[in-house]
Amino acid sequence: MILLNIFETTLPLTNPVLKFLLILVIILFAPIILNKIKIPHLLGLIIAGAVIGPNGINLMQRDSSIILSGTAGLLYIMFLAGLEIDLADFKKNSKKSVVFGLYTFLIPMTLGTLAGLYVLEFSLATSVLLASMFASHTLIAYPLISKMGVAKNKAVNITVGGTMITDTLALLVLAVIVGMTTGEVNTEFWVRLSVSIIIFGLIVMLLFPIIGRWFFKRFDDNVSQYIFVLVMVYLGAVLAEMAGIEAIIGAFLSGLALNRLIPHTSPLMNRIEFVGNAIFIPFFLIGVGMLIDYRAFFKDFETIKVASVMIVVATTAKFLAAWITQKTYKFSVDERRLIFGLSNAQAAATLAAVLVGYNIVVGVTETGEPIRLLSESILNGTILMILFTCTIASFVAQKGAKNIALLDSTDTTIDDEESREKILIPISNIETTDELINLGVTIKSKKNKDGLFALSIVDHNKMDGSSDKQAKKILSKAAVTASATDNVIHELLRYDLNIVNGITSVAKEHKITDLILGLHISKGISDSFLGNLTEGILTKCNTTTLIYKAAQPFSTLKRHIIIVPENAEKEIGFPFWIIKVWNIARNSGAKLVFYATKETLKFIQEIQSKHPIECEFEDFNDWDDFLILARNFQKDDNLIIVLSRKDKPSYNRNMIKIPLYLNKYFKETSYILIYPMQAGVTDTSQIDLKNPTFIEPFEKLDEIGKTIAKLFRRK
Repeated sequence: MILLNIFETTLPLTNPVLKFLLILVIILFAPIILNKIKIPHLLGLIIAGAVIGPNGINLMQRDSSIILSGTAGLLYIMFLAGLEIDLADFKKNSKKSVVFGLYTFLIPMTLGTLAGLYVLEFSLATSVLLASMFASHTLIAYPLISKMGVAKNKAVNITVGGTMITDTLALLVLAVIVGMTTGEVNTEFWVRLSVSIIIFGLIVMLLFPIIGRWFFKRFDDNVSQYIFVLVMVYLGAVLAEMAGIEAIIGAFLSGLALNRLIPHTSPLMNRIEFVGNAIFIPFFLIGVGMLIDYRAFFKDFETIKVASVMIVVATTAKFLAAWITQKTYKFSVDERRLIFGLSNAQAAATLAAVLVGYNIVVGVTETGEPIRLLSESILNGTILMILFTCTIASFVAQKGAKNIALLDSTDTTIDDEESREKILIPISNIETTDELINLGVTIKSKKNKDGLFALSIVDHNKMDGSSDKQAKKILSKAAVTASATDNVIHELLRYDLNIVNGITSVAKEHKITDLILGLHISKGISDSFLGNLTEGILTKCNTTTLIYKAAQPFSTLKRHIIIVPENAEKEIGFPFWIIKVWNIARNSGAKLVFYATKETLKFIQEIQSKHPIECEFEDFNDWDDFLILARNFQKDDNLIIVLSRKDKPSYNRNMIKIPLYLNKYFKETSYILIYPMQAGVTDTSQIDLKNPTFIEPFEKLDEIGKTIAKLFRRK
């Protein structure tokens, strides 16, 4: 009887289990089916929402649960946009973002106001409010672009930054028009709005990072960290609404505030993207689809006229803004497609404006009917505009992203099996495993999904059941940590007479290019460790070797202080370690501060000018003054020291004192010691001097390729 009662229901569905099941089925199958006929999955979810919604076959009402989930999805999109943005590129292109933001605001405002006044013959207030709806846009196509791997394209960065500007301005226009209509616009209104926005911005951008860093240092539980991120997103959204602006601005700024604390390669980032793309964002798209009413086409001529004008003006204005931006900054056609695809879709702010305007009554007719600031024909026209603009945006963005992704793949040098980046991480302590694996994921090439090797060595002389079991447990822990970042790690269990033999043998067998060794947080660099390293691993393994001591989570570090010896650029290992350091900045967003001689800094600055990351450069040429640098250290800094072997160009006699300094003066500091790869140490068959394909993380980067080629020619 219970089973019968569940299915004895009328439309629309009211049973929460059936409703949730239906939505999950749509999320699962709608993209699969529509992708076969080349319809973007985002558009597929919107269409599915229209079909099952109250204006379709009425399987489901757009009730409070759908609205709640949809709002969460919308905020999630804006948060991801702020979280994934390349801050170094964002700062470098901030002026371009402002210019695009003004283009994509002023052009729609101008065309929209003129169309409202002279084509649709609306009042000035209605025309301006209508134009503000055209000026705003929603980054509906952003998940699609992110999925195709072009989210860090310069055009995408500029568009995301411009979105914050145009949406803020459009929503301010909404606030002003509403205030004018209700007679509340006065000096007090402007002062209150300005002060509240400034306070809101300061709280989110200054206080949120402090709270986030404090939390991540003290709590490493995966669930707690994810829930904390959600709390910060919605807290930012609530604060924005309290300041008198839309919640989407608060979500975006929350993403920017937490950007540096959530590395792009971290397990937490992987969870945030996964849950958003699997649940929150699809709910929002289905909810948007439920608003669409195809019958509005056939209701009356006025609705068709208004909808047609809105669609044409909104699309034309956004295309003009994208086209002018392309010509201004000499972007490619596909980059213009990205800009137009991201900025053409109307949804969130547009819906907010039309619903607010529709609910404002400015008078009554002779028959007692209310005269609304935005009429019912505008409301229906807005729904149709959302359908058309989302459709156009999805197709255009998909085409642009696909072409750019294909271009990137054709420009990439495909390395053969012998010359691929392979990172070996020997692990023996379960407490340090996570940080070592996270460092490996951070320094590796983004496209190299299976180049990580975790090694656990069991002493052949002391082999027993417990040792074997502990080694396998540590390897399993490493595999779980790597899989959380969407990477595969190869688990290697080795039985050997000693650790050095085990590491060197595995390095040769698997043609390892990079080696990460870990130090326990409570221990320093012992003489035995350094002796074994120097006499054993460094003389037998021709790898870029990193020795890492983690005093705090890697994601909470603000700066990396990098000490580079004189003539470091003259060593053959220079391009290989500099790429790893570059990846640290690109994947974590932390600032790099280089201390080196003027000649070496000039070399690094040339690279930085071509491939921007946030850097500072300080002249440093006397290693006798090494301890003076400790005065410049701040909390949450990480020290990176580039060392060398004897008789090599960058070797300095003071390097032998570094372990003593670290043990005495840097006990509470995270640090990484880097020993560059050296040609001629042992077997150099891995290194092709004419074609240094180890530089895979800098693929497509012609400038650094030329620079590295010069280095190799020098050798």
